[in-house]
Amino acid sequence: MAGKRTVKDILLMKGGQRKISMLTAYDAPMAALLDQSGIDILLVGDSLGMVVLGLDSTVPVTMEQMLHHAAAVRRGAANALVIGDMPFGSYLVDVRETVRNGARFLKEAGCDGVKLEGGESICDEVRALVRAGIPVMGHLGLTPQTAGQLGGFKVQGKSLEAGRKMLADARALEEAGAFSLVLECVPAPLAEVVTRGISIPTFGIGAGPHCDGQVLVTNDMLGLFEKFTPGFVKKYIDLAPQMKEAITAFQDEISSGMFPAPEHSFASDEDFSSLLED
Repeated sequence: MAGKRTVKDILLMKGGQRKISMLTAYDAPMAALLDQSGIDILLVGDSLGMVVLGLDSTVPVTMEQMLHHAAAVRRGAANALVIGDMPFGSYLVDVRETVRNGARFLKEAGCDGVKLEGGESICDEVRALVRAGIPVMGHLGLTPQTAGQLGGFKVQGKSLEAGRKMLADARALEEAGAFSLVLECVPAPLAEVVTRGISIPTFGIGAGPHCDGQVLVTNDMLGLFEKFTPGFVKKYIDLAPQMKEAITAFQDEISSGMFPAPEHSFASDEDFSSLLED
């Protein structure tokens, strides 16, 4: 797909032959690389708290941090749809505050929409955001901001009752105006049912192959984040060891005096040693 992606473009890809691609981005250079590779959506995830800022969870991430990184991603992305994660505490407290914070992602960071975690409980917020002209991506299953309430980072929707609730939540989010939905750590058969049961695109992350699109944390799939790797992640390359090898080589060449070599230095016909005699 050539040109700038829009929400309408994503909606039209529901059930299409080509799956929709989404990856996380946190800075302009990475956003540009992903954008040039044809990724449809860049998610400025609050996962930046763990993979970029060194925090133990996504909960401490602030609006200011999200806006700072989202603006950088927007500057690097010419074509991809850019979605900003609304961090913990920026919604649900007050509907008007939710809309103000959502609007900041569009006005200050240049995002094309926002993502919220939760089901029927956040539908009032979703409706208010959509009425204000702010496109909304939903998020069900494992919701990292409230992982503690879910018993940790575990698969969600394993029982028939839980599956029924997830489908109801998905339909409620669609009715509230969400244009798409992330399903995280959900059994593949349930993700397939939810995908078939709503008319908006779904994005799986640990939710099997039947969703309309797939999303991963870029730092995970590139092997840049070594603290832990979720079981659903496929590493397409393991960059961290290669980077450490290059850094060690740099350190060794500095220690031995091999770097910088003449080709890495600038020459001159002047005899600057005479300056010491002045």
